[in-house]
Amino acid sequence: MTTRQYLGSGWDSDAWLVDGTWVERTAKRPDVEPWLRTETTLLPWLAPQLPLEVPRPVVGKEHPLTVRHRLIAGRPADDEPGLGTAVGEFVAALHAVDLDEATSRGLPPPERTSALRDAHFDRFETDVVPRLPIATGAWLRDRLALLRDAPASVVVHGDLSAEHVLVHDGGVAGVIDWGDARAGDPAKDLVWPLHQAGPEVAREVAAAYGVTDELATRARAWLDVGPCYAITHGDDVGDRGLVAEAMTWFPAI
Repeated sequence: MTTRQYLGSGWDSDAWLVDGTWVERTAKRPDVEPWLRTETTLLPWLAPQLPLEVPRPVVGKEHPLTVRHRLIAGRPADDEPGLGTAVGEFVAALHAVDLDEATSRGLPPPERTSALRDAHFDRFETDVVPRLPIATGAWLRDRLALLRDAPASVVVHGDLSAEHVLVHDGGVAGVIDWGDARAGDPAKDLVWPLHQAGPEVAREVAAAYGVTDELATRARAWLDVGPCYAITHGDDVGDRGLVAEAMTWFPAI
């Protein structure tokens, strides 16, 4: 008999564990379905080029569209020995993947990333900055200005975090949740490793990846503008609690 265990809901999809082996996902909105299909083409091609396991989804059912991949066993990353080296090597390998080949398999291309970034940042200027104290709003505008001209030059995971880096048996097992993958700024994938995961991880990642001061500075700026995405998403879905929480993430200037 098939067993189904609900794993949770993200911004774009719901997930279940089936028979303890398969992760199945369905889109929360119709506009998400094309990306789920893209994952079934992009990720199996990407996986052999990376030093850590990533999902290799296939279409399991059409109505509703359901994609499935084998479970990558592990728990969200903690302070594991060697974590930073493994993550740094993974990110370096990902950013070395041929971007043209990736976009031919459905990865959003640089021009799409740039257009979306401009639209998001325009909205942040209009909908977020006015809610902040004057000094904090000016601080946020400075960071938005820094990032508007950031490159979209490599394949990025786009949401690399402790929740999406899995560890198992004392090592890094894999990287999941590729819903934000696109052509993007390499600094985007360095936000968590450099500025949120702790000093040891940051040192290891910097050494393994070869992080420059410019990359580290942009990664910090991406972290600083992060609450804007949560605030506007909360506005869109009517989640006032998320909006209120995200407003507290800005520093007091």
